[in-house]
Amino acid sequence: MTSIHKQDRQRQVFAFMTICVLIGTAMPSLAADPNQGLAGDWLTRYASPRSVGIGGATVAVADEPQAAFWNPASISWLARNQVQMGTVRLFEDTAVNGLGFAMPSSRMPSFALNILQLKSGEFERTNELNESLGTFDEGNLAFALTAAQALSPSWSVGANLKMVRQSIEDFSGSGMGLDLGIMGGLTRNLRIGASALNLAGPTITLREKDEAYPTELRGGLAMTLLGGKGLVSAEAVNRADAGTQLRAGAEFSVLSLALRMGYFIDNISAGLGYSFANGLQFDYGMSDHELGMVHRFGLAYRFGGFHADATAEPEIFSPTGLRPVTKFVLQSRTKSDAQDWQLTIQDKSAVVVRSFGGQGSPPAHVLWDGKDESGLPLPDGRYRYRLTVHDADGRVNEGPEHIVEISTAGPQGSVNAQ
Repeated sequence: MTSIHKQDRQRQVFAFMTICVLIGTAMPSLAADPNQGLAGDWLTRYASPRSVGIGGATVAVADEPQAAFWNPASISWLARNQVQMGTVRLFEDTAVNGLGFAMPSSRMPSFALNILQLKSGEFERTNELNESLGTFDEGNLAFALTAAQALSPSWSVGANLKMVRQSIEDFSGSGMGLDLGIMGGLTRNLRIGASALNLAGPTITLREKDEAYPTELRGGLAMTLLGGKGLVSAEAVNRADAGTQLRAGAEFSVLSLALRMGYFIDNISAGLGYSFANGLQFDYGMSDHELGMVHRFGLAYRFGGFHADATAEPEIFSPTGLRPVTKFVLQSRTKSDAQDWQLTIQDKSAVVVRSFGGQGSPPAHVLWDGKDESGLPLPDGRYRYRLTVHDADGRVNEGPEHIVEISTAGPQGSVNAQ
């Protein structure tokens, strides 16, 4: 066990040194935005409401369908099916809207489909004398079909087949491209990711002129802290003939609320997210820009997939009344065979007062009579419970926390189960 801990510490030191190298590499280019004016700028500068909160450093973070745009291997790490929608209001009437769907799998490849659309407002056309000749607008559209395969419980690879289309005035063109990515876990808390985007295209022809999206290389790290409540990530982005850029950020979660802060394209960014018990999640992100603040809003829904959850029926019970016990209904699905499970119940001081567990998959339900581990009755009050299931490959499926209440006066009212 000591040897394992020593190896983990060595890997964490290696990760810290790599982050320093990434920062050192990117520092010369932080004073200016090197990507300005290149084909495909709108796509490489895009960040979802969730990702911009951590500075867009998402190449090693897998928690949303749109992460496939920056590393297609990330889809294999998602735990649940997910639908994601988002909108970014830029300047004037220009906005980017996104829609994504991801479906992770265990032995078969995981798939995702993402669509991004940029629609500009009207621009004024003028001649050499600065006389108005009317207006025109610009539109961009990107589709990405993603397939990712787990090579082992700790490593995955993925690819995007990407199609982009651009229109300006009466001219339009489209092209195809390929993205490749890899993601791996060095330790349980440390993950690395790398991707090569815009390989062999896309190339768009407008007015008889070819515009090729430059090859883009991304590499970074993500580390979870504080028992999974904290996250720090860093990423270096290099585009052909445009230099290297650093992105970094952090996230801290308290129950259902996540607070984020980052450094995104030479400016400070921030955001927050709120997760509901039914699988919905709202995200907000903002980033500073020389032309003003940019605001992003998103909504995601997680369902099915690999998960663990428990529900108390009833949520309020009385050990001395008509409902002397509550039944915890247990549900779980793991990527590989379930190894063991544990249902823990905590008091308001976060002390575990009762736990249930066993080998393999959890049973359909367990009963609790409101007593602690020694068989003594617990006082009235609210108690938090959570189901955790480990699979044979070491993955942890941890369900959300819910509340159950002991009331010797009998069940009255209802309990918010978040």
